[in-house]
Amino acid sequence: MTLLVTAASGHLGRLVVDALLERGAAASDIVAGVRTPAKASDLAERGIRVVEFDYSRPETLAPAFDGVSRVLLISGTDADRVAGHGNVVDAARAAGVERLVYTSAPRNDVIDYALGADHKATEALIAASGLDATILRNNWYTENYLDTVARAAETGEIVAAVGDARVASASRRDYAEAAAIALTGDELRGQTLELSGDVAWNYDELAEAASEVVGRPVTYTAVTVEQLTAGLEAAGLNAGTAAFVAGMDLAIARGALEQVDGTLSRVIGRPTTPLVDGLRAGLAAR
Repeated sequence: MTLLVTAASGHLGRLVVDALLERGAAASDIVAGVRTPAKASDLAERGIRVVEFDYSRPETLAPAFDGVSRVLLISGTDADRVAGHGNVVDAARAAGVERLVYTSAPRNDVIDYALGADHKATEALIAASGLDATILRNNWYTENYLDTVARAAETGEIVAAVGDARVASASRRDYAEAAAIALTGDELRGQTLELSGDVAWNYDELAEAASEVVGRPVTYTAVTVEQLTAGLEAAGLNAGTAAFVAGMDLAIARGALEQVDGTLSRVIGRPTTPLVDGLRAGLAAR
């Protein structure tokens, strides 16, 4: 069984490769699809086949699928990510892959938010393709808050427009293990799973965790979406980017990231990484 991991030079992709190897996959059975192969020389040195794989350039996709049985499509970050995802789905279908696993966004079918809309559209493309697929709706990565905590080390403050909403984050390593399991086994075949950490925390608790990690008092300051947007623009973000970031806070406030049902810990066979541990490990790795 040959396994293609897309975006393999990214943070999540590298951890998925590690998880596959830890689960007994041979390096020769892993294909690392990357936009710039020169940036993945370390993977090649481990015996992994590195191939050019650019979602926005269909001509790079078909050759990468040569001999591939299953593929993990890690969601892209380009502005037109849905089109890129569609290119990968089309190439996977044309290659006759046995299984496609996709990293999606949480609760995108019950809460309307910009990031979720892209993933919902991709899920629809996958369903229409007829591919045997597993959808992993990953909640927030704890590592998404590393910049926030690093700033708090200087300012003593975390500013957000999420009110008293909760976030059930887990570490990238937790999600990477789940992706490796979905890719190599059959127990998650055909399923759509909402994956999250075992604990949903609020931003006061995030501030407490930040205080413990950085060694100084940190508090959470709640602002409105309008205040956050203005502050982001004043800090140099363009209007579109500021609106997107503030819109994510609004989605959090509406409950997009609050769901906890233990699915992720059941899949990986252990508790998910606690918030403070994930933050501490992430900052130490920088």
